[in-house]
Amino acid sequence: MAKGGKARAGRTESWVSIWSRRAISLPLYAMLAVVVLGGAPVWLLLALMTDVLVGQGRRLPRTRVLVFFAVYLGCELVGVAAATGLWWLTLGGRFGGAARFLRAHVALQRWWSGMLFAGSFRAFSLRLQIEGQELAAQGPFLLFVRHASTADTILAAGLVANPHRLVLRYVIKRELLWDPCLDIVGRRLPVAFIDRQAARQGAEVAAITRLAAELDADSAVLIYPEGTRFTPAKHARAVAALRRRGHEALAETADQFRHVLPPKLGGPLALLEAAPGVDVVLLEHTGFEAATSFASFWNGALVGQTIRVRLRRIPAADIPDHDRAQWLFDRWAEVDRWIDGGQAGKS
Repeated sequence: MAKGGKARAGRTESWVSIWSRRAISLPLYAMLAVVVLGGAPVWLLLALMTDVLVGQGRRLPRTRVLVFFAVYLGCELVGVAAATGLWWLTLGGRFGGAARFLRAHVALQRWWSGMLFAGSFRAFSLRLQIEGQELAAQGPFLLFVRHASTADTILAAGLVANPHRLVLRYVIKRELLWDPCLDIVGRRLPVAFIDRQAARQGAEVAAITRLAAELDADSAVLIYPEGTRFTPAKHARAVAALRRRGHEALAETADQFRHVLPPKLGGPLALLEAAPGVDVVLLEHTGFEAATSFASFWNGALVGQTIRVRLRRIPAADIPDHDRAQWLFDRWAEVDRWIDGGQAGKS
């Protein structure tokens, strides 16, 4: 197998389940691609006219959104076609070996995510300020990423995996299997698609910990400890849930958060337990909060934003053996203060 790619994760899924989903997702995405790409001249003209009529002719938010969706759908078409071709050329990895099959899909993932990263920044005229990128140049490590918007999912690929040629083993929600590229390519890579329902927590944690097996200099495990995007209502519910479970000290810490949710404990703590001696890298960022809803995204809140990113590497020797929950919450409190300081600096 290719370096950094031995681990396999995720619950076994039947062919009936897989192809029942794909029977919907593949035609749906193909139809959207035909409408958006085939009708691009018409849609772009209408979007441009709308932007001008509502007084946003200089920012062109709707035009930019359609350009981004065209890039995304184009990447989906190429990705699905390439993944299909790779399967037939290698007979599902039987011809040429599993290691070559994996390397080909890692390269495809790198191209796909790189195109989306570059396309996003260009389409929305985003600016990037990054600190500590060199700290994630070599594995192994556990990458804990702040989650603020669907848009921030491109950061780890664009700033960590691709420039440093690392294989990131992703922990992501099962709903993303409705994206055909993530469904097809992701199932051939070390990815854990997690059902976030508490009833299946044991099985999901086991899938996550399998990603930590045999980490090497070319690999890392990525997880979003918060599990979902921040809203004040979600924050209040999470703090109340901590108190109901008797985690008063954690609740007191989390109650001070203003920009982040309290980390989930199951996945992150299981990874720390499964990967002794492995560093943790925190990927903190701000700027994507403008795209927390489709309405704000469509109306141009993301256009011209400065995306600030900070990476911090915590040596394994500095991670305590006990009370790791409080240690994790304290690190997330630092993330919250860093975001608060950056936003205060804008005012």
